[in-house]
Formats: sequence, structure tokens, C-alpha cells
Amino acid sequence: MPQLNSVYRHRAADRVLTTVDTYRLSGGYLALEKALGEMTADELLYVFHRSGLRGRGGAGFPMGRKASFLPKDAQLAKYLVCNADESEPGTFKDREIMELNPHQLIEGMVLAGYAIGAERGYIYIRGEYEYQAQILDAAIEAARESGYLGSDIAGSKVDFDLTLYRGAGAYICGEETGLLESLEGKRGQPRLKPPFPAVKGLWASPTLLNNVETLAALPPIVENGPDWYAGMGTEKSPGTKVFSISGHVTKPGNYEVVLGDTTLRELIFDMAGGLREGRSFKACWVGGSSVPVLAEQHLDTPLDYESLQEAGTFLGSGGCIVMDDSGCIVRASLRLASFYRHESCGKCTPCREGTGWMENVLQRMVDGEGRMEDFELMEALFGRIGGKCLCALADGAVAPISSAIRLFRKDFVRVVSEGSPLPQPMSPQLEMSGGRANA
Repeated sequence: MPQLNSVYRHRAADRVLTTVDTYRLSGGYLALEKALGEMTADELLYVFHRSGLRGRGGAGFPMGRKASFLPKDAQLAKYLVCNADESEPGTFKDREIMELNPHQLIEGMVLAGYAIGAERGYIYIRGEYEYQAQILDAAIEAARESGYLGSDIAGSKVDFDLTLYRGAGAYICGEETGLLESLEGKRGQPRLKPPFPAVKGLWASPTLLNNVETLAALPPIVENGPDWYAGMGTEKSPGTKVFSISGHVTKPGNYEVVLGDTTLRELIFDMAGGLREGRSFKACWVGGSSVPVLAEQHLDTPLDYESLQEAGTFLGSGGCIVMDDSGCIVRASLRLASFYRHESCGKCTPCREGTGWMENVLQRMVDGEGRMEDFELMEALFGRIGGKCLCALADGAVAPISSAIRLFRKDFVRVVSEGSPLPQPMSPQLEMSGGRANA
């Protein structure tokens, strides 16, 4: 492992993108200099609010409004935390942002830190992202040497510095309070809310948490103005969103679209190259594995928060996992149930016990031992798990499976009634093996 780490260090150190000069060639840090030289912290906060930027980590809560919840007269220090624990299966957008444009994330964090009055920020990065962590380490040091981190940033009287913190590979630490517990050196488990992190977060101090994509969107918003950003997309879903598309498509990758201007069909068939030859569309988890699955009748749904909600799912993290007719929805549901059972922290009984029961019942179906009564049992399980836990992991475990049974009931009934061998497992890109995303 030391030899592997040295390779990572060598690759990160040689990357031109970690240098400040390269970033400045494309206008980097101009937004920060503009904010520090021309705006008060409150004016900058208003820019965030007016832009309409919604959190890109999954919940979609307005970023400016969330930042405004931090008390103005707090006696304790304020903190900014970037959630880079990108562990939602099918999602890999933040990884590329950190790898290919690390300084835009750093600039966004300094802007957010100035707006809320924080002097210290933390990037909590997924433990498996060692290469990206090496890149960020180099970029943070370069920004500090160039005067964009530390004391008197860019000649102003503003102080702000960053610390990169590596996680240990737990899905639950993507939940904001579980992340804070881990960042404090404790076991990563969700906290009871309220109080919310804005009031009592890191070390019981006011804390703003946003993910990589959200914070990286701040420099262009400040540089071009909030009305420029709000003018894209729809009224309630302004701006752009990066979708990570994988599975049974010919051109998997990250695609940035204007919200509301692109349909799911266009994302899959125009941008991602469509399906493999001779195959037809079957299903898609458009916002990561923790959202309700969509079927063929949903392909013309616009990609924005409200339209996807009307279709019965959520935009989520934008991790779009596509399945064609060669895949088995029952096997996929079992994979997801196994993942959430494994990643449940065990703090809440409905989640700890319920996810295990879901996995057991689906395993029984796959093994050809399913019973028709299992459908009633599953419905009872869904009602006893969802909405009854401290965090959204339990809801995320229920949503894809309950929606799969509803939309593809014939597939489940066939497996249970015939007890016949299932089709071959889907491709490795779609089977989230090992309990983590194949990004």
C-alpha cells in the first residue's frame, strides 16, 4: 500500500489542474476577489439566495436559505463542511469535480465561508477516493501558498482555511449528522433533529453543510450574477445539474443539463448514446439507488425536481442507473436490499431489522422459494420501516423496492409462481456489488 500511495502522490503532484495559475487562466478566483472587494457577507449571502441554487446532494433544499439559518449573533465559532462522501450507488459526479477542477470547489468554499462568517472549513471525503484526496491536498496547499486560504485572503481582512478529512467507507456518513459525528471522531450514526446543524452542528457549533457540486456552483454564480443562474431552468428548479449515468448505456459518464430543458429520454438516448444494439429500455433509477424506480412510460419526464416528483420519484443525487430488458428487476431489488441492510448503522430498530427482512424475503424469491403471501409481507414491512427512523436511509431502502414491486409486479409474480431460474445477472456496471457504487 505505501507503494500505491506514492503513485497517487506522484500523479497528483504532476497534475497541472492542481496549480493556481492554471485555474486563473480560465477566470479562477476572480469571483472570490470580486466578493471580498465589493460585497459584504450579507450581500454575498443574498446572491446565493437570489440565485435559487438548491442543494445538489439529494434533498434539493435552497442553499442560500439553509445558509441564512446560521445565527448571526452566535457566540461559538461557525463551521463550513463539504460533504464529499459520495457513496450513493450510481453517483460519481463529485469525484470528477474534485479530480478535474479542485480549485473551483476550494473557491466556492471560501465564498460560502465568508458569507456565513466561518473561518474554518472541512472537506469530508469518501475513504475510497484516495486519488482525489491527493489532488485536493495538493490544490489546498497551492491555494494557501497563493494567498487564497489562510489569513487576509487576497489582501482582505477575511480569514478562512481548509482541512481535508478522509472517511472510512460508511454510506451512513453521507447523512449530514452521521458525517458530523464521524468528523468529531465518533461512530458515524445520525443524530436526533432538532437541533439542526445550522444551530448545533460540528462540536455543537453553528455549521453549514453542502455537497461538492453545490459549493462548486458558487464561483460562476458570483461572477455572472444570481439572475444569470436563476434565468436557467425552471422557476422552482433553476440552474444546471450534473447527472451521472451508468448501467446499460453505450456512453456512460457525467452530463450537465439545464434543469427542465432535458427529458430522461434525451439524457439516455441522445447524450449517453442509448442502449446496446437489440435491447429495449426496462427501468431507470434516475436519482441514485435510493429513489423510486421509473419505467418506460416515464421516459419523457423533464429532468427537474418537480417533474420527477410528479412522476413518482426524486431527482436525488443525479445518479442515473439504466437497465435494459436483459436485466432482472428482482435481482436488482435484492442487490439494493443487501446494500442497505449492510450499510444500516443499526441505531434504529425499524431500519436495522426491517432491511434484513426485506433482503431475506427477496433472497427467498430469487432462490425459487417465494410465496404469494410474500407480497403482503413486503407491504407490511414497508409500512413499518419508512418514516420511522432518524435518517433517510430506511426510506431510501424502501423506495426502490416498493416502487419496483408496484411497476414490475408481473416480474415478481412470475418469479414467485413459476419458481423458474432467473435471467442471467445484469452487467457489473449495474450490479452494485460489494455494497458500494460501481462509479
